[in-house]
Amino acid sequence: LTEAEADGLIFDSKAERGRWMDLRLMETAGEISDLKRQVAYPLNVNGVHVCDYKADFTYLGKDGLVVEDSKGYRTREYLMKAKLMLACHGITVLES
Repeated sequence: LTEAEADGLIFDSKAERGRWMDLRLMETAGEISDLKRQVAYPLNVNGVHVCDYKADFTYLGKDGLVVEDSKGYRTREYLMKAKLMLACHGITVLES
């Protein structure tokens, strides 16, 4: 993936950088709040730490917490971690 930069931050892709810029505008406009990037979630099953999921972005929208991943390609690893996010935390990852 091509690295991209904005706001002094380095992103994995131009698409991820573009989404960050869109979300920053939405935050400035008051549509969302508490925007964060690269938030790690532990994925534990039956008390065993399996792995971590690192969200590209998290923020508070009108309906509560949004966990978002900027996807160009849905890898098998990503699909498994997204299922584990739902099973472990009750969070459906939004793809952008």
